[in-house]
Amino acid sequence: MVLVPLRPCRASVRLLPLLCGGVRSKGASLSPGVPGRLTQRRYKKDVLPSPEGPIPSVSVTEIRQYLRAQGIPFHDGYSCLHTPSLFTGEQEAQQQPPSATSAPYTLFIDKTTGSFLCTATLAEGTWQDFQANVELRHHGIPTPSPGESEEDTRRAREDARCIWDRALPLWELLDEDETHVTKAMFGISTVTDATLKRFGVRYLRTAKSLVFPWFSPRDASLKGVKLVGVESQEDTITYVEQTLPRPGSYRNLFGLPLISRRDTEVVLTGRELDAMALYQATGVPSLSLPRGPTSLPPALLPYLEQFKRITLWLGEDLRSWEAAKLFARKLNLRRCSLVRPGDQQPRPLEALNRGLNLTKILRAALPAGHKSIISFRQLREEVFGELVNVDQVAGIKWARFPELNKLLKGHRRGELTIFTGPTGSGKTTFISEYALDLCMQGVCTLWGSFEISNVRLAKIMLTQFAARRLEEQLEQYDEWADRFEDLPLYFMTFHGQQNIKTVIDTMQHAVYMYDITHVVIDNLQFMMGHEHLSVDRLAVQDYIVGAFRKFATDNTCHITLVIHPRKEDDEKELQTASIFGSAKDRKLLTGPGKRYLQVSKNRFDGDVGVFPLDFSKASLTFSSSGKSKVRLKKMKEEKAPVSKKAPAGGTGASKKP
Repeated sequence: MVLVPLRPCRASVRLLPLLCGGVRSKGASLSPGVPGRLTQRRYKKDVLPSPEGPIPSVSVTEIRQYLRAQGIPFHDGYSCLHTPSLFTGEQEAQQQPPSATSAPYTLFIDKTTGSFLCTATLAEGTWQDFQANVELRHHGIPTPSPGESEEDTRRAREDARCIWDRALPLWELLDEDETHVTKAMFGISTVTDATLKRFGVRYLRTAKSLVFPWFSPRDASLKGVKLVGVESQEDTITYVEQTLPRPGSYRNLFGLPLISRRDTEVVLTGRELDAMALYQATGVPSLSLPRGPTSLPPALLPYLEQFKRITLWLGEDLRSWEAAKLFARKLNLRRCSLVRPGDQQPRPLEALNRGLNLTKILRAALPAGHKSIISFRQLREEVFGELVNVDQVAGIKWARFPELNKLLKGHRRGELTIFTGPTGSGKTTFISEYALDLCMQGVCTLWGSFEISNVRLAKIMLTQFAARRLEEQLEQYDEWADRFEDLPLYFMTFHGQQNIKTVIDTMQHAVYMYDITHVVIDNLQFMMGHEHLSVDRLAVQDYIVGAFRKFATDNTCHITLVIHPRKEDDEKELQTASIFGSAKDRKLLTGPGKRYLQVSKNRFDGDVGVFPLDFSKASLTFSSSGKSKVRLKKMKEEKAPVSKKAPAGGTGASKKP
């Protein structure tokens, strides 16, 4: 089974009351001198643009042309264009665009999105913001400096400072035995005190957590912290993480202050402990990504521009391997190498603990880009990896639907799932829980709900997340909403009929910006009206499905596509032909008071079958409560219309290409 990172929100419930001593009320400040002060916290969930106000796309060619026209010097980097900053103090006194000799090149413009970041002032914005600032300079108006932090960010910094001041350097604990016990508890007995001191790791006794600092690259002030606790089960150590500020705003490349301008090589790891172990064993500059293999925010790319060689060593499972290949695309394949997970190439900390040669492992890293595959020799390690890690290859298991795991084995990238069912059978409600289950396990999810509003969808998912009706327990809303917001979940703001190209472009943007690996489209019929009105609707549907299938393959992303079936008699069970007019799918069934999920096409290993679902109106969930014994009935793959003896009704169908 694939190992999945624990959600930070779970850690917060256990750790927050202990961080600064005493019990902290929900929303209470951790600021010194303001104990127990209740505050109202407001957060805005990321949404992707609607056609009424989309983010205008810009190509790197257009960016170069604009910079030349404005007389702004620049040079090409790996992921960004480098220019002198518009925001440094020296530049504000000027009324002309910066020249090649007037300032260092500290402003970076993303070649894919046009977004910019000034590493000298931390000013950032869209391509349109950059153009607006250039126009202000032309009119003699000083470029505005970065504004003050939002209230929530400021409070998070105060909380982080409170935690940091109360934590003790791990190498300076009063009791030497306590130091040994603590290091053993976290599996870092081989990490020396000199390494811990170099990276500035502290220990918070009250929370029994390591504390990793996030220092601003501009003025070395403390911007946040990450707390890492540990849960031990037999011989397995599981790390539990919590960040301040919250995960969406925590963009700490741990180890960045230790990087010299002369360094041209770096290793990216998935955990802070791995970065320390790697540096200790090899002396190679090492950084840790803030959310491990889950995401590489584009805002971090400017800090990696100086390196001519980047090695990605994110973990020991296939999920980390897939993430490394995707991140290499952002970083530029030419300079990236990947450490393939394996028994003799585990994550860096484990390799150090086992006495393996980490330098040798780094030297064996594979180039991220190949011009072509010319023989089985270049594929044999990939094949061996899949044979050794059968469960991981099968994908991420559903926690709420164990019977679905028996049929599909797991959720895998690069596939297309088609889901169908009659009107009112609960398609959207089921799919929202189906996707939520994966999202809670760290699968970055993008929802495209064209039929119901995002507010209504979020309400359904929040109810499923909390497993209770929050309208009857409003005092718990903030607690559950805070946890829900920490999920890697994003929404498109489309509603009603949309053009397939606009939807695909938005999905492409989301994959780059947020490392989306699961896209839910509900439903396909809302893209039919914009495509080829004079052509047969079945042909149009095939065209749209083909576009989504290609996107899934090209972007190593799983797409779940909801399709309404053709209208048929209420007593007639849904067939594969209810969608495509020919046999190539899977489905879900309903009867009076009962619903069944039926898989009728599974290209991973061919298993198909049907099992009942119990719907809970209170929690809006279909997952089994554990009280009733779910009976799975395996079937042969459909080659003819399903017999009427099967459970009657219908709620969904899917396909795995």
